[in-house]
Amino acid sequence: MDAAEFRRRGKEMVDYVADYLENIEKRQVYPDVEPGYLRSLIPEEAPLEAESYEDVVKDIERVIMPGVTHWHSPYFYAYFPTAHSFPAMLADMLCGAIGCIGFSWAASPACTELETVMLDWLGKMLKLPEDFLAGTEGSGGGVIQGTASEATLIALLAARSKIVKLIQTDHPDRSETDIISKLVAYSSDQAHSSVERAGLIGGVRMKKIPTDSKFSVRGAALQKVLEEDRAAGLIPFFFCATLGTTPSCAFDCITELGPICNAEKIWMHIDAAYAGSAFICPEFRPLLNGIEFADSFNFNPHKWLLVNFDCSAMWVKKRSDIIGAFKIEPLYLKHDHQESGNQSHWQIPLGRRFRSLKMWFVFRMYGLKGLQAYIRKHVGLAKEFESLVKADQRFEISADVVLGLVCFRLKGSNELNEILLKRINSARKIHLVPCQLAGKFVLRFAVCARTTESRHVREAWSHISHLASELLQELRH
Repeated sequence: MDAAEFRRRGKEMVDYVADYLENIEKRQVYPDVEPGYLRSLIPEEAPLEAESYEDVVKDIERVIMPGVTHWHSPYFYAYFPTAHSFPAMLADMLCGAIGCIGFSWAASPACTELETVMLDWLGKMLKLPEDFLAGTEGSGGGVIQGTASEATLIALLAARSKIVKLIQTDHPDRSETDIISKLVAYSSDQAHSSVERAGLIGGVRMKKIPTDSKFSVRGAALQKVLEEDRAAGLIPFFFCATLGTTPSCAFDCITELGPICNAEKIWMHIDAAYAGSAFICPEFRPLLNGIEFADSFNFNPHKWLLVNFDCSAMWVKKRSDIIGAFKIEPLYLKHDHQESGNQSHWQIPLGRRFRSLKMWFVFRMYGLKGLQAYIRKHVGLAKEFESLVKADQRFEISADVVLGLVCFRLKGSNELNEILLKRINSARKIHLVPCQLAGKFVLRFAVCARTTESRHVREAWSHISHLASELLQELRH
């Protein structure tokens, strides 16, 4: 393919993408295929001779689309949203075209510098404390990670490195292996499974702190476990607080937890993967109160801020803590501007894409007001769904509706709700996933797609209500 054909095919692909998105609600939201469906549709081996572009494109609808779950359908209400916008898609095209591997300033100065500035822009939108901003002289700063899972692992490994060095400064005779064997990290019992996985990869034990009736970790609960563990000769070193848990969008009480972590010299990392985007709205910013006590903070613009995957924003108060844990510089990576920022020292891989272009395009083409309006619209749609549930005496709301997630269930047994969910998803008109809250099987309704409107929410509720009526009718006979 030469540049002339690329121009033509590129325009055709943009038309295909625009048509796909404009007509996405006409497609069945969840695929009707069995595992292994794809292998029989394509050859066993790659072709020896080149095939035409037309042949490849024909196979999109034949091979790929039958197995696609349409995350951007207004009938998709599962998990949490994944962000999506035309400006971000255009920026991704440019990123692919430039094709740099931005592991250092010298490897691509614009890639390094735009990322630092975009994280400062976003930090200011969130009204983060100055400590977290790079500015031109700050000791903190932000970086783009691939996912919140990576950000949690990076924070935990940095905290582990820091505590080992501190203890060895006072006790040079203690080995790293001995210290690590005593380390203990903590999270909410509602925290994402990736937090537990970070502990596994980091080789440290991870303990879950019990939550209150609102599914939130409180200061007293953490304090109790810390005292027990110190008495047992363990070394608490890391706490991952969650703002907007995956099951129910609950918020750990960081105004209580932060001072305890600071006093105990425990690294506090805040995971706000989904909810963080909402903090750009003044009415939701109080949910982030207590951020001043944190050592690191992370959320995913690629969930709810119209920046396509992958783009997970992470800030630290002292970037030296992160760099100190990961900096290894062979001769072939050295250059004349070593101190101008090597973001590869902030992450596990060496290579990195020019992901900040997506942020730059989206922030400029939506503006802060446009982004705030988008968040508020989704929250309003969730509130509308909540009111529909509350108006039906057969159902109950299972957790506070704060942002764009509604947790609800039929009054009755877990088995009843499991059957209802199975029927909802088998019908493939809408797509939901469940969670477990206080031993109860609960249905989650998350407003996800950029194009979701009130009529889609009302259609979804009508469908759920109809299936519930059929189910309850059957059980009476």
